Amino acid sequence: MPEHCSAFVATGSYTKDGKAVIAHNNWSTYLEGERWTIIFDIVPARGYRMLMDGLPGVIHSADDFVINTAGMAITETTIGHFAGFDTAGIPEFVRARKAAQYSASIDDFTRIMKDGNNGGYANAWLVADTKRNGIGRLELGLKNVTLERSADGYFVGSNFPINPKLIREETDFDPRDLGQSSLARRARWEQLMAENKGHIDVAAAQRFLADHYDTIEKREDANERTLDGHIDLAPRGVSGWVAAYAAAGAVQNKAADASMIAKMTFTAAAGHACGENFKAAEHLRAHPEYDWQKPLQRDMDAHPWTSFSVAK
Repeated sequence: MPEHCSAFVATGSYTKDGKAVIAHNNWSTYLEGERWTIIFDIVPARGYRMLMDGLPGVIHSADDFVINTAGMAITETTIGHFAGFDTAGIPEFVRARKAAQYSASIDDFTRIMKDGNNGGYANAWLVADTKRNGIGRLELGLKNVTLERSADGYFVGSNFPINPKLIREETDFDPRDLGQSSLARRARWEQLMAENKGHIDVAAAQRFLADHYDTIEKREDANERTLDGHIDLAPRGVSGWVAAYAAAGAVQNKAADASMIAKMTFTAAAGHACGENFKAAEHLRAHPEYDWQKPLQRDMDAHPWTSFSVAK
């Protein structure tokens, strides 16, 4: 399973106002990610109204950042190096859309996501129930499913598996390889949560998603190990996904707090949150091995953080 995305959810003593804050950036190739710029405001005949990001042609978020009128906020990061699939199960996109539309609690979300779980697109889901001020992390493998909860703490995601049994039975993940993208980013998340305890708000979340600190090199260096992923600048690529200097990494960003979610609003920024632009022609000149992308690869400019709300 390719590694996509960096995310966190926090509440209680970790946040500035003691209420939930959630944020996520989507990692993909720039070929698709440059086009991942749609915000959906969906008013279904049944269930809760949803505001979510996505791309053309989908009925769910796909990279999974969604809020609903029950006060729920939902996001995820993929479980890296995962293998397992039940062809008789219900596809992830069906369960994810259903959970977004009908969940009014962490219990609702967990029940819906587990019902018919087929193991496809296995994720660690980060969830906030802003009406009860609780947060959760649902690690949803095929054989192993683990739910953690907190009313005062945080959960982070960067494509690392958590449950040792899931790691052994359902992945080829090496937890000793601390230099791999997922674990280097996990280390940075832990640093940021500790350093910013009691001060985390939407502005802080936006800074986190623009972060370029490499915990292996112990310096600023935008690459595949930083929360704002720049694989196009990385000589290592990401094992199991893309090769060195591939046009891939973080492509868009979202963040919200409980007060925004109550108003059905979140902030989002297309492109890299750091403000750096990706210029396709420059990259292809430097890395002609990717010339096959030329007909479709476009520039991916960084855009400012913007608030999105449901239509009145």
